[in-house]
Order: sequence, then structure tokens, then C-alpha cells
Amino acid sequence: MTTTTPEAVDGADTGADDAAVPRRPPVAVSVTGNRWVPRLAIVAFALVLLAWPDVIGDPTRTRQWAEYLCYAMLAVGIDIAWGYGGMLVLGQGVFFGLGAYCMGMYLSLEQVDAGQLPQFMALYGDQTELPLIWRPFESLWFAGAAALLVPMLVAGLLGWLVFHRRIRGPYFALLTQATALIFWLILVGQLKVTAGTNGLTNFGTIFGRSKYEPGTNRFLFAVAAVGLLVVLLVGRQLVQSRFGRLLVATRDGEDRVRFLGYDPAVIKTLAFVVAAGMAGLAGALAAPIIGIVAPNQFAVVPSILMITWVAIGGRGTLYGAVLGAIVVSWGKTSFSESRPDDWLYIQGLLFVVVVAYAPGGILGLVRSARAFVARRTGSDRAATPAPVVSDTVPDAFEVAT
Repeated sequence: MTTTTPEAVDGADTGADDAAVPRRPPVAVSVTGNRWVPRLAIVAFALVLLAWPDVIGDPTRTRQWAEYLCYAMLAVGIDIAWGYGGMLVLGQGVFFGLGAYCMGMYLSLEQVDAGQLPQFMALYGDQTELPLIWRPFESLWFAGAAALLVPMLVAGLLGWLVFHRRIRGPYFALLTQATALIFWLILVGQLKVTAGTNGLTNFGTIFGRSKYEPGTNRFLFAVAAVGLLVVLLVGRQLVQSRFGRLLVATRDGEDRVRFLGYDPAVIKTLAFVVAAGMAGLAGALAAPIIGIVAPNQFAVVPSILMITWVAIGGRGTLYGAVLGAIVVSWGKTSFSESRPDDWLYIQGLLFVVVVAYAPGGILGLVRSARAFVARRTGSDRAATPAPVVSDTVPDAFEVAT
């Protein structure tokens, strides 16, 4: 894929093309010319994750950081859909919640003997047998597969219906938000099956291990770390592939991609499905880590806050999404412990500042600082060209090849 220069961005396709392709805020989607840099970054990140529990020391903090890694998985999926695909997904809590409930059902059954009902069913209902929908979740393998496939199936159906009607922009965002609200209402209303607002709790045993066993928190951190690395590798492979180039082209000029013979609805649906699968995986791993699966975790407001992770870290950069999710989640924990009433205001202010003054997020600021230093030192010509933001649609040859 060719790299667009700043001059080409400023002067590309004036006249009729400008009307067809509205200019957008810059989003970093290019990769550096040296392919070893991101590969080494992933290796370094893996080594840091391997040593991080020893750096933390405290088992409780280790569990908290495992939770942050699950949120980072979710953020990578949002970045693929929003940063690379231009789809503002305000309802990713739905897919995160579906994955969490699939695993939560297994964990609830793990706490009781075979043939017995979870505690909340005996408390809230009069049923004497396990509901049919619960029975397959006695198997860990089924619960894990369902946590991944059910969100992808729902996203595929929703995306196919929406994108083929050419619904996009704020209308798509509102539809995803409405989906999150409907999901919350269903969970709250089915008290005998989902435990209502109380959610699924009391996971004393996790994958055959006692919750209070000294090594359980470290084990959960290792599982979350492996999950994040897998999601990052899959995401990186996706955005660097031919499909990734088509996804960016669809974001920047959907009508022109359609003119070239591609179906933007298929491209956007596939990206939406991948993002949902990553969210489902994150939810499944977060369920035993958090220790509770409740509707309020996946409602409208949490789904909107998930967007702030990607915006703050830097959308269109998978590593920025991971950084944003971890930084914001860590900040929430730190500020909530010292100033619990102020955190929501701080997070809102941080989001507004980033959108207004640093649309590239944290990684955008890093790039700007690096470019400024290079200009001041006169080494910009000798240095490897930095990733350049492009808001134009690739030409026909680039997309087709």
C-alpha cells in the first residue's frame, strides 16, 4: 500500500472529488516502513506482561490489571470498527455482555452439583429443573465457543440488516445504542433466567480452582494476557491485509468503493463481526476476573465510555486502543479510591480535551512531538518517514490490488 504524503493530502482530487469525499479529522492508519518495529513492539509487550505480576506483587492489584487487559481486548475491536471502518459503535457493551453471560452461566453451574439449580433460581422462581437454555453451559468448551460465536452471530445479523440499507453515520451509532438499551431491558426483565439486576455472582470456584487460592489471580492474569496478545495479532493481521485496505477505503469513500465493484455492506459487516467477537472474548475472560455479571455493566453509559478508551489512546492505531483502555481503567481505579465523586467529571473532561485539541489521542501527541523534534534537529530527512495520516480514498489500482 502506498503512503500518502502530506502534500498529496492537501492537494488531492480537488473539485468534484472533494464533494464526493468529505474531508475527515485525521486518523492514523498507516504503518511505518520497517515491518520489524511493530513485531518487536508485540514481543516487548508480551515480555512486559509476563513480568508484570511480579512487578505488581499484590494479588488484588494483579486481578485488577487482568481486568484492564480484558478492556484492552474490547478496545481493539472498537478500534477496528471505528478507527479503521468509520463505524461509531455505541453498543459494544451488548457483545461484551453476551460473552460475559455465556461464561457466567458456566461458572454459576460450576458452583453446584450436577442436576442442581443455581442459587438465584431457587430464590426467585419455582422451577425444579434447569432451564433448557442453561443445560449446554454445563460444558466449559460450549460456554467458551458460545461466548465467541453468539456475539458474532448477532453482530452479523444486525450488520447485514443495517448496512444493506445504507444506514451509516449517526444513525448507525443510535441504532447500536438502542440495541444496548434493549439488551439491558431483556436481562433485567428475565429475573428467573438471568437473576435480573442482581446478576450472576458467588463464583467461589473458577475453572476448577478456588477463588481464594493464592495463584488464582496470577492464573487469570495469564489467561487475559494471552487473550490480549491473540486479539492484537489477529487485529494487526487484519488491518494490514487487503481487507484492511478495503475497510479504510470504505471508511473514506463508501460510494467510490461501491463504484469499483466492491460491496461496502459486506466489508463493514465483516469488520463489525470481528469487533463483536473480540468483545465477546473479552467478556468471557472478564466474567471470572470481575466476579459478577450484571446488566448495569453492559448498559448504554458503559458502552459510551468504551469509546473514550479508543479516542484517548488514539483511534486507527491498535496499540493506542490498548494504551487508552489500560490508562483510563487504571485512572478510574486510582481516582475512585481517592476521589470517588470526581472521576466521571475527570473522564468527561479528558474526552472533550482529546477530541477538541488532540484528535489523534495519546499516540497522536507522541507522533507530533517526534516530528517536532525531528524538524528542530534537522534529522527529519534522514529519519524513517513517520506514519502519515491520510483522509483520501486509495486509487482504483491500490484498492483492487
